[in-house]
Amino acid sequence: MSLRFELLASDAGTAARRGRITTTRSVIETPVFMPVGTAATVKALTQDMLEALDARIILANTYHLFLRPGHEVIRELGGLHRFMSWPRSILTDSGGYQVFSLGELRTISEEGVTFRSHLDGTRLLLSPEVSMEVQIALGSDIVMAFDECPPYPASPEQVRHSLELTERWARRCRTYFDTHADRERQSLFGIVQGSVYPELRARSLEGLLEIGFEGYAIGGLSVGEEKHLMYDTTEFIAPRLPADKPRYLMGVGTPADLVESVARGVDMFDCVMPTRHARNGTVFTTTGRLNLRNARYVRDEQPLDPDCTCAVCRRYSRAYLAHLLRTGEILASILATYHNVHHYLDLMRQIRHALERAEFSRFRADFHRRQLSSEESLST
Repeated sequence: MSLRFELLASDAGTAARRGRITTTRSVIETPVFMPVGTAATVKALTQDMLEALDARIILANTYHLFLRPGHEVIRELGGLHRFMSWPRSILTDSGGYQVFSLGELRTISEEGVTFRSHLDGTRLLLSPEVSMEVQIALGSDIVMAFDECPPYPASPEQVRHSLELTERWARRCRTYFDTHADRERQSLFGIVQGSVYPELRARSLEGLLEIGFEGYAIGGLSVGEEKHLMYDTTEFIAPRLPADKPRYLMGVGTPADLVESVARGVDMFDCVMPTRHARNGTVFTTTGRLNLRNARYVRDEQPLDPDCTCAVCRRYSRAYLAHLLRTGEILASILATYHNVHHYLDLMRQIRHALERAEFSRFRADFHRRQLSSEESLST
């Protein structure tokens, strides 16, 4: 099999679970956070750094690689793993969310999405078959079905129409994938849509289960809805996903979002937040966020996080990173990104260990207490 999932432990008080995904390229302990390498690179980090951080799987994006350098170029160069010199697992997003984000630059039809490239205005088509063709050419370990991500807010009727289209596209993805993919190395995940409407989420899942996938993702969240709606929707749909398959919440989110979504039954996450925030001077710590552009850190000799064991915190001070930011040095992005990705991966390690010791509820409470304490100290 190209992908195997084992359920190793479950939390008695929540829907949280500890598992393991095995692909032909790596063993992925879950819950897991996947650093985002949109254009075949996790911005500001080398592959050696990612390996040192023990990232077992990263995400790349079909839309961006389709446009540049092109999937045929990457295929000719031996596939995405060889192209970017990454020996471990890769998940590729289908491109559905990116074309959704293009707004007026795209037109949705039964065939797929016709859009103008944000690079040069070229008119292109991304359909279920094209998305599969590109991802198969890239050689990713986990391929995502092509879906439509409805905007928020949207009426139930709009969302119903969208998820029905997504289901038809999912069938076409399954058919094309089964015919053309390297089934010994590649797996296909379906994406549950339905916005914040529980009955529509259930309807979407029903259709995907009928088709059958190697894993199931929750899409269409973290697109502008209130936080409680994201949590409520995840709490409703995650435990309904097959227990013997990986559960992936797409594009989420903050460290608190990860903890809360694990509690609701999610196994896999991705988000640009740790890398994007790092480039803007914000770092995550065990007690909350620090904005290093704040004047209070100019003379602060402490590490970014006194409780962190990453290479950055062992060597550099807040004052030094604040200086690098103010002078526009590239090293600022590198060091802050390294720390933030370490923070996210270490948070998932702590969650896994808590689940193994049957102490997740205590860990969850302690996590929120530390975050609240930080917010109170910053406001005084």
